[in-house]
Amino acid sequence: MADRSIRIAHMFPEVLNLYGDRGNIICLKKRLEWRGIGCDVTEVKLGDQLSLSDFDLFFIGGGQDFEQEVLLSDLKAGKGDNIKAAIEDGKTFLCICGGYQMMGHYYETKEGEKMQFLGAVDFHTIGGDVRMIGNYAFHCPPEAGDTDIVGFENHSGRTYLGEDTNPLGRILSGFGNNGEDKTEGIHYKNVYGSYSHGPILPKNPKFADHLISVTLKNKYGNGDIAPLPDTYENAAHDHILEKVLSGNMSGD
Repeated sequence: MADRSIRIAHMFPEVLNLYGDRGNIICLKKRLEWRGIGCDVTEVKLGDQLSLSDFDLFFIGGGQDFEQEVLLSDLKAGKGDNIKAAIEDGKTFLCICGGYQMMGHYYETKEGEKMQFLGAVDFHTIGGDVRMIGNYAFHCPPEAGDTDIVGFENHSGRTYLGEDTNPLGRILSGFGNNGEDKTEGIHYKNVYGSYSHGPILPKNPKFADHLISVTLKNKYGNGDIAPLPDTYENAAHDHILEKVLSGNMSGD
């Protein structure tokens, strides 16, 4: 039996499941198994009354605007407060696109209608007329993994961070949060939000290991993990990064 283990909550998989984002769960599970670290994955669906304090790492994927609206009643019924409590307790969250936007104060449509979200992190999102689509890359600072991330973005929402909110990274190529200030995503405590579909973790093994490490550190006080060879993973990552930075990803 593994001496360490991580319990993962896959939040709202029946409505937030764009672009193969559930591949992030598969990636985390395999990288834990390869190290002999236990892993248990539970799907937490709309209406489920599970105790979120029992989990160590949460994944929230992307969805369409109307799917986000479906979640609002469930969040207001108590799950939103439980999510915020888990965040303040240092639990790890990986939130992608729509799941990322939900962590902010609100989403304002281009028609001016506001959907009030969790307000767990100080930022908001405003809908735009033009979608920001394409392969992109950004750099995460040491506190967020110290790595270049490659991914795929497809969003019309423009996200703007509060004065004291740190981005997940700085754009190297692409749009990121809003196409204006070169920021991408958010990093607050152990919450990591990003527009990167694809999914993000198989393409970026160093970032995947960063999430594992911070989760173990919060749970056990020690986030040390054994290195994995990652020969093919790193070669694929570096190849994609070079193509994105050179503007040569057309058709890929």
